[in-house]
Amino acid sequence: MAGGAGGERRVAGGEGARAVLAEMFHTAAGITAAGIAPSLAPASVHSPKVRMARRLPPLLALRAFDIFARQGTVRAAADELAVSHTVVSRHIQNLEQAVGVKLVAKSGRGLSLTREGIRYAAQLRRAFDLIGEASNELRNGGMEAVHICCLAGLASRCLLARLPELEEALTGREVILQPTSTRPDFSREEADAEIMYLEDGGSVADGLRSEMFARPRILAIASPEFKARYPDVRTPSDLVGLPLIHEQSTGMWEAWLEEAGIADIPRLRGPRLWQAHLTIEAARLGRGVALVSDLLVTEPLANGELVEMVDSNVTIGGYYFIAPVHRWNTPVISAIRQWLRGVFPPDQTSPLQGTP
Repeated sequence: MAGGAGGERRVAGGEGARAVLAEMFHTAAGITAAGIAPSLAPASVHSPKVRMARRLPPLLALRAFDIFARQGTVRAAADELAVSHTVVSRHIQNLEQAVGVKLVAKSGRGLSLTREGIRYAAQLRRAFDLIGEASNELRNGGMEAVHICCLAGLASRCLLARLPELEEALTGREVILQPTSTRPDFSREEADAEIMYLEDGGSVADGLRSEMFARPRILAIASPEFKARYPDVRTPSDLVGLPLIHEQSTGMWEAWLEEAGIADIPRLRGPRLWQAHLTIEAARLGRGVALVSDLLVTEPLANGELVEMVDSNVTIGGYYFIAPVHRWNTPVISAIRQWLRGVFPPDQTSPLQGTP
């Protein structure tokens, strides 16, 4: 479970979410509207001035409905819970009986949320968020950790040196900077925020917001020795026949060549190394030409370890900061965004862009 915005979310959750959460714990303790064992009930419950807690539906039914609402299908919810789809359907039926309201309706060959179901799912999600935050605080010894997933190359070459500034801005919170090439699942609270490279036209999932903080040039780089072996290479079209180094696929090279004005691009070959820092190292060792963000090779270009194979001015997307919409303006997420603006000043990159 992710943390980092506990206080802010409690405000956003509202009284309704807090009431639902409180009732969950009362129900778990055996407190019901029908009757309370005198030896177990807290004194305040017996007071006529205090409203008795309502009976809650079974927690398993609430959880199954929450997952169905997020996943959109009974089968997907069943897969996440590792149960059969009939079990999920039964949980939803039990929940509807408990609340006395129709939460789902037939839609084609599946089910969809009713208007009441949509509203109930949103309130239920806030209640589960509160439970997740409380659990996260316990796991982190009472200190809320801020979990940021980030591309490995950017983390090691640009962010680590400035990390103390972020730690100072997030006083009292632990920073977890996880280098990764996989996208975190925010619905599972796998991270509080993400720093990712998206090509032009890329988008983020519903419920997330993104802001571009840097739009780098994408350079074709190699070792000086490699470039010396190909003195006739002067334009992007001359690169097509050279040994090319790729990350996850040939897609970046294809996009780069197209952006550079190459219309007829042949099938490209070469090793796929998955990580930018590996392609940079392979280029430094003279294995071929790699494409890399200029932000990642400032030092090796300055000291002559790497050189640009051709003059170019190609940009393909940029680095984005991504976080859930409901946390976007919290002090924690705002502090991270401000820190990124300090690491990558707007006057050194293209103008910032955001998507609501």
